[in-house]
Amino acid sequence: MTSAAALLSGQTPLAVRMRPVSLDEVAGQKHLLRAGSPIVALADPAASSPGAVSIILWGPPGTGKTTLAQAIARSSGRRFVELSAITAGVKDVREVMQEAITQRDLYGQTTILFLDEIHRFTKAQQDALLPGVENGWVLLIAATTENPSFSVISPLLSRSLLLTLQPLTDDDIGVLVDRAVTDARGLNGAVTLADDARAALIRLASGDARRALTGLEAAAAVALSNGEDGVVPAATADDVAQAVDKALLRYDRQGDEHYDVISAFIKSIRGSDPDAALHYLARMIEAGEDPRFIARRLVISASEDVGLADPQGLVIAVAAADAVAFIGMPEGRIPLAEATVYLATTAKSNAAYSGIDAAIADIRSGGFGRVPLHLRDAHYPGAKRLGHGRGYVYPHDSEFGILPQQYLPDELQGRRYYEPKNLGAERDISARLERIRRILDGR
Repeated sequence: MTSAAALLSGQTPLAVRMRPVSLDEVAGQKHLLRAGSPIVALADPAASSPGAVSIILWGPPGTGKTTLAQAIARSSGRRFVELSAITAGVKDVREVMQEAITQRDLYGQTTILFLDEIHRFTKAQQDALLPGVENGWVLLIAATTENPSFSVISPLLSRSLLLTLQPLTDDDIGVLVDRAVTDARGLNGAVTLADDARAALIRLASGDARRALTGLEAAAAVALSNGEDGVVPAATADDVAQAVDKALLRYDRQGDEHYDVISAFIKSIRGSDPDAALHYLARMIEAGEDPRFIARRLVISASEDVGLADPQGLVIAVAAADAVAFIGMPEGRIPLAEATVYLATTAKSNAAYSGIDAAIADIRSGGFGRVPLHLRDAHYPGAKRLGHGRGYVYPHDSEFGILPQQYLPDELQGRRYYEPKNLGAERDISARLERIRRILDGR
């Protein structure tokens, strides 16, 4: 079978065939592959078992977690067992532990247990790993795309080293793509790759090696199907575009990226950068984020960050939320964008937000006191006998609608919670509030 025929025959995917057989072939993650690092120690066949430790590999998809584990297995000479948390259970874990003890006692062989998608294990299932890790029956290499602080139990975290993988750089992806085109395990020269096609694959990969190699394989198949017999075709940018419809958007609606992107979105609005805010809005929309979640965050931003510097901000944010609920998506992106740009470009003040938090802090610390008698409800029978309402003055009886009067409890007299800023509409509020406070204090 020719290379071209093999490429189109439904064989093992290119990304699997090109998986490195040693740490020397691994692209990227240089911060984890320095001499003496835990991963290098695990992969060293001359290293003694007591010097090795269990590790948890945390990183986005396609950054090399499984690759590192398998490269360690091929290099170290240790017994290697692979489980996936998607299909395995406690029974499988216990069987691995028992066999690991047997191999250690009979043959002096250390077992490496690679557990992929460990975040899919329940707490009880993760508990089953603890005896083996703590007693050294196995060296655990666990992989996860979700923050281990939330998805891995604390006892397991404390007994393992947490190693964070970074998205691959464009140079790293380029190395992998070039190698896959020429390597005998890959396309073996069945096609060449035009410069614009190479650049497109790198751009569309978004730091994901698997995405890049899958796109390359699909683009090569397109090029081969359109090529002439006996001529090595060149995969072009058009072939890539036909094979890969859009870039991989790294976003997990329940994971870290969900919180990171919404955090960047709100902080961009707070920082008055509408371009960055629209970028993060687009990322959420394209990833299928619930538009109601985005709208709620806009309403919160309008209240927290814009506040009374521009009271219209809250009106627009609520209107955008209503509009999204009324018209749905994809048209809902337009009012969301309108509210985003408005909030990002208008005046900002967190004075009301800071004020309510300061008031709540006083209440929680016991600083509330009794309601002054003249402010208490005087409508029920016997209230006036208790002095409720006695001495209350009706503000509308004055020319300006304000009269000197105590409103805060005695214990909090003089306390200031709302301090408007000299920004936007709060400039006017600040001047008016100063006059109000002078009247209330009888000055």
